[in-house]
Amino acid sequence: MLSVKMDEEKGLAVLEPQGKLSKEDFMRVSEVIDPYIEKSKRLNGLIARAKTFPGWDSFGALSAHLTFIRDHHKKITRLAVCTDSVVGNLAKVIAPHFVSAEIRVFPYDEFDSAKAWIVHG
Repeated sequence: MLSVKMDEEKGLAVLEPQGKLSKEDFMRVSEVIDPYIEKSKRLNGLIARAKTFPGWDSFGALSAHLTFIRDHHKKITRLAVCTDSVVGNLAKVIAPHFVSAEIRVFPYDEFDSAKAWIVHG
C-alpha cells in the first residue's frame, strides 16, 4: 500500500509506501493529486519517503509507475526522495533523463528539510 497525503495549501504531495507498490497504488495517487493539478495547473512538489525501496508487486505495478511518471512529470516542479536506500542515489542519476522536475535526495530522517526545499526552494 502507498500512503498519499496532499497538502493543498503548500501544493505538496507526500507518498510513503508500506510494502510493495501495486498498480492500484498509482491509480490512488492520481485520484488524490489530479484534482489539485487540474485546479492549480501544477504541483509544487512531491516527496517520496521510504527507509528502503519496497519494489513492485508485479510488472503491472512497474508499468503503472512508469505511466504515472510519464503523465505527471511536467506538472511537478520539485521531487524530493527521502530514503536511506542506495536506490535514492540511483534515482538522482537516472530520473533527470525522464522527468522535468528538479530532483533532490535527502536522508530518510530529513523529511522536514525536504519539505522546506519543496516549499521554499
